[in-house]
Amino acid sequence: MASKRASPKRKYGKGAGEKIAKVMHEWKRGELRSGGAGEKVTSQKQAVAIGISEARRTGKKVPLKKESKP
Repeated sequence: MASKRASPKRKYGKGAGEKIAKVMHEWKRGELRSGGAGEKVTSQKQAVAIGISEARRTGKKVPLKKESKP
């Protein structure tokens, strides 16, 4: 009997993980600001998204963005 295989998780590079950790440290200290308005980031999900975005911008190994459904 074959067991169900878990779907493969997204793979992030070591550099991307370090970048996200740095951003999360800023968020925990209340120092993280959003890019547009410069307001303080309070959402953990938004902080992670900023970290991933910055890692992607600097060329770290980050999976491509998901395409939105129409």
